[in-house]
Amino acid sequence: MPELPEVEAVRRKLDREVAKAVIVAARLVRRPDRALEAQLRGRRIERVGRRGKNLLLELSGGSVLRVHLGMTGNLYALKQGRSPAATARAWLELEDGRTLVLDDPRALGRLELLSAAEAGRLACELGVEPTTAEFTANRLVELARGCRAPIKLFLTDQKRISGLGNIYAAEALFRAGIHPARPANRLSRRRLERLYTAIVDVLQVAIQSACNAYSGPGRFDASETFPLAVYRRAGLPCPRCRRRIGRIRQAGRSTYFCPGCQR
Repeated sequence: MPELPEVEAVRRKLDREVAKAVIVAARLVRRPDRALEAQLRGRRIERVGRRGKNLLLELSGGSVLRVHLGMTGNLYALKQGRSPAATARAWLELEDGRTLVLDDPRALGRLELLSAAEAGRLACELGVEPTTAEFTANRLVELARGCRAPIKLFLTDQKRISGLGNIYAAEALFRAGIHPARPANRLSRRRLERLYTAIVDVLQVAIQSACNAYSGPGRFDASETFPLAVYRRAGLPCPRCRRRIGRIRQAGRSTYFCPGCQR
């Protein structure tokens, strides 16, 4: 599933490529919505933003087109004359002949038009953005103090910290030397400060990696340029202590960690 770094890479690319472009036609394939298609026609894409794992296309007139990529989605612009893939679930024809395509093989993505007020409520419902100045060591400590959940689940709770998912939460915990099952509110301030630094560092490297090489789920493996230490490496030696990487289930999903380095 695209996480914050991958979604941010898509955002930056689209903001360069389609900002100020005018939508002349829209087609929703998976869930046809003629009213929405009509609402999109004639709108200018003012800028492309992001909140957590959501892409936010700010349109003329004050509306916001929210796109969530789901597990396998990608959003990209096609050159004039090229047809969308068979797995495309929606596309927007632009005034200059290009097409903005939501390619979503598993059809788990979401696309909806929000009013300015609805977009504001979405922003309030999501947690702090870990790439902004609002995210500090003190903020992380405050959030953790009020949460009894395992630290891995705390990190991936989008209402607390927005955008982190399985991959980068696992990698940050490894760098900080924290076991993923530790209760968030039982960690010392020192360990949480170390975790804060790890989150910031991991995301910085991962965003740059994604901007350089990401081309969509299934077409780019983050491990090719981002140095994964534990994620999906169960049974392989830890790059630090050489013990075998372990895997546990948390909230129905796999969590990877080093039993030697993470306590």
